[in-house]
Amino acid sequence: MRGGAERMRGAGDRWTRRELLTLGGAAALGGAAALGGAAALSAAFAGELSGQEARREPFSKRAAKQRGRAGMIPIIDTHQHLWDLDRFRLPWLAGGGRLARSHRMEEYLTEAAGLNIVKTVYMEVDVDPAQHLAEAEYVTDLCRRDDNPMSAAVVGGRPASEGFADYIAHFKGNPYIRGVRQVLHGSPKGFCLTEEFVRGIRLLGEAGLCFDICLRSEELADGAKLADLCPETRFVLDHCGNASVQASDLSQWKRDMEAIAKRKNVEVCKVSGIIASAKPDAWTPDDLAPIIRHTCEAFGRDRVIFASDWPVCTLTARLRQWVEALKTVVADWSEADQRKLFHDNAARFYGLQD
Repeated sequence: MRGGAERMRGAGDRWTRRELLTLGGAAALGGAAALGGAAALSAAFAGELSGQEARREPFSKRAAKQRGRAGMIPIIDTHQHLWDLDRFRLPWLAGGGRLARSHRMEEYLTEAAGLNIVKTVYMEVDVDPAQHLAEAEYVTDLCRRDDNPMSAAVVGGRPASEGFADYIAHFKGNPYIRGVRQVLHGSPKGFCLTEEFVRGIRLLGEAGLCFDICLRSEELADGAKLADLCPETRFVLDHCGNASVQASDLSQWKRDMEAIAKRKNVEVCKVSGIIASAKPDAWTPDDLAPIIRHTCEAFGRDRVIFASDWPVCTLTARLRQWVEALKTVVADWSEADQRKLFHDNAARFYGLQD
């Protein structure tokens, strides 16, 4: 969407995820952004260290201290968005909205204070395709550094493009790039099943890279067909299949989730994204529970992974609110199963070592 994101709709109309992103919702990050970065980092990751000492201490050591705290399950955030509008062009933000500003690592760390997020996986942000390689270089540098939790990345790409094979060849030997995503919300129905697109997804499998499936909930069947056409490629299903928290009827989504979960090369599903479709300032964990529970039942507790979708989640909730809401929904799970959701399954899928 460009330019028309601010138009109004009736209560019965369906919003696409891209429209939700550009509208921006009611929740802002003003308070979080205003917090002092050094003080927040000190409180979150450095215990008794002063802010100056916290900045000097490697992030890995701070994360290890957090892991050692009694009763705190470590978290791997598998869907961390970052964008610096001084560096990258994001055409989908041209229409404005609350997300139409830079969201950098420093702000994320402030939002994550005290949550025991020990590692993150970057998720592409639909930059101008001319900047795809620059995006990959940017996040590779972040992964190499020890002043932040980013440990791996899924970058943007266009699988149907003629130059896609040459593009992904740049990542051979890169220990941080784990996969590619192209958001399919703005593409025509069936685009992901075209010959050119399927060929590109098969190339990802040959290169040992995964693909994130991110499409409209009513097109989940296309995602299942894509997985069937590319049996050697590993897939991740994003955002619980993009079900809407406010949908009055989830029956078709439930059937489609059960079907796509039967594809074993759709190895994991991210429990994420749905908070952005909730009513701002009027949701509770109970509103999120039906989608979360069915997702976890369809895929099983060994194939679901936590993801923040930050800063998109801030359209309706702070990062802490989303984490705490999810913990409330799964409070009756064993500690071992909760650890799978928040940490272990992601560590296994992405090959992340403590």
